[in-house]
Amino acid sequence: MKENTSESNEKQQDLGKVADAASPALEELQKAYDDLNSRHLRLAADFDNYRKRMARELDARTTFAIEEFAVELLDVVDNFERAERAEDAGLREGMEQIRKLFAAILERHGIRPIECRNLPFDPERHEAVAYVPSEAEEGTVIDEAIRGYCMQDKVIRCAKVVVSRGKEE
Repeated sequence: MKENTSESNEKQQDLGKVADAASPALEELQKAYDDLNSRHLRLAADFDNYRKRMARELDARTTFAIEEFAVELLDVVDNFERAERAEDAGLREGMEQIRKLFAAILERHGIRPIECRNLPFDPERHEAVAYVPSEAEEGTVIDEAIRGYCMQDKVIRCAKVVVSRGKEE
């Protein structure tokens, strides 16, 4: 029995020595874990701040762009007001000048009218409002009721068009 107890004591002492030897390594691992965890938390906070800052900057750029465009359009409004006060003879000429100014502003911002007369009907760019018999080939746009517009390469408003049904027999 005494041998059993002394063996048990020896095992406990060995375990104590192993624990004492592992203790500095365990502390070192705990420090490394704490360091990595705090770095991760700081990085996550930095990214969240970056995301919020980019959202604010995008919002500010969008607002500025709209404001700039609106200021240019105010020139058109001013010219319409002048045209309303003009004599009948100058009214037609004034309206033509306003249309040219407005078209130039749109062009500067990449907004262009969609050409469609005498071209094949394209459902991505055109909206048919009528389908009538005519001398033109079937499926050809023969008239434009409302002009369509593209901004860069994207259609922002489809043209409302009249499409030929072809010759009636």
